[in-house]
Amino acid sequence: MVSKTDSQIFLQFADKIGYDIGKNMTRNVEIQHQKIFDFLPELVMFVASYVVTKNFTRQTTAPKFIKDSICFFFLNTVEQSNRKGNMQEETPYVSVFPSTTSHKSHFKKGTRKEIVLIAISADYLESFLKQDAKRFQFLFDNYTNFLIEEIMTDDIVRTVNDIVKKEQPSALENYHYKLKAMELLFYLFQSLSKREKSVHQKLSESDIKSVYNVRDKIISSLNKPSSIEELKQIAGMNESKMRKLFTQVFGMGIYDYYQHLRMKEAARLLRAEKLSVSEAGYQMGFENLSHFSRVFEKHIGKKPKKYRTIATK
Repeated sequence: MVSKTDSQIFLQFADKIGYDIGKNMTRNVEIQHQKIFDFLPELVMFVASYVVTKNFTRQTTAPKFIKDSICFFFLNTVEQSNRKGNMQEETPYVSVFPSTTSHKSHFKKGTRKEIVLIAISADYLESFLKQDAKRFQFLFDNYTNFLIEEIMTDDIVRTVNDIVKKEQPSALENYHYKLKAMELLFYLFQSLSKREKSVHQKLSESDIKSVYNVRDKIISSLNKPSSIEELKQIAGMNESKMRKLFTQVFGMGIYDYYQHLRMKEAARLLRAEKLSVSEAGYQMGFENLSHFSRVFEKHIGKKPKKYRTIATK
């Protein structure tokens, strides 16, 4: 656990950048580790590890100090081989939203969270993307209330672990971590660039809540797909709108998203739980192991047997 002085430093930093931590956050989490990097006025990054001590909900916002900032939350990215529990808590992902947007986040008692937060000026980010910025124009349109969630690639997870786990360099520390922040954004935009081009419509808080409810239902039953009728009822909207908003936020259709997370969990079972290929396949609801092998290779890039051999060395 960090000292009281370190906690005070963190709260002072949050206040400085206009990041509303909220009373629930300060009262109901136990901070175990943190790093703070101040590259104002264009960029800030902080890393935190904490344990949730009480169930609570808070409005997640972006820091307000940086003009027209865009917030990148890298969540659950530090792998723990012995982690158990709900898939929603285990899946590494990044959430992206502007400083003008807020949405509710739910915290479950007893869970450990590892986060990296990067808040960056939209103008500063656009200057790096240069001609590629046109592909992500919705990020820079002030009238667009957007939310993006992207499943983490291996490159992103590796870079986050470099930031969190490796010792700080003995020289040029700020330079090193600023490069690491930009490296994270590079890998993220590399992943986002694979999404199909689409028109991003403005999202209401109700839209965001509905889409996350659908996502949570999908994750709660990875060994068996939820029916579209069931998901429509959960979303409280028609099928066309539900599919469109889901694809806008998550970058893939509902079934593809389900299969992708299903294979991510299968990979975790092979790697961390050291299950056999047949055990992992059956646990994820496959009766035909040849079918499991084909789907796994499509989403993970290797056949499950080869993946297990490499991952468990």
